[in-house]
Amino acid sequence: VQLVESGGGLVLPGGSLRLSCSASGFTFSNSAMSWARQAPGKGLEWVSDIYSNGVTAYADSVKGRFTISRDNPKNTVYLQMNNLKPEDTAVYYCAPGRNWALRGQGTQVTVSS
Repeated sequence: VQLVESGGGLVLPGGSLRLSCSASGFTFSNSAMSWARQAPGKGLEWVSDIYSNGVTAYADSVKGRFTISRDNPKNTVYLQMNNLKPEDTAVYYCAPGRNWALRGQGTQVTVSS
């Protein structure tokens, strides 16, 4: 299993970013995919899931601002993040079905003025 997250960066409060996670080594289309984040000095926090049937779930802290989606032919899951806040600053990871032991190297998101 290999997961490669990308798309992070430095953004102003209120700005947007789209994260991507490219997956290989398992049957992507049959797998739920998840995003989590880890802020400095804190534990891993679940952010969102998308199931193989397209059903989605979000943490209350991001509901209404973040949108998860997937492109099965590209083996890629996305996280569109709008109206970003400083408290969204973290390293963001993806994993199949909340199996965080398989997560990639992560992508840094910094929200700051």
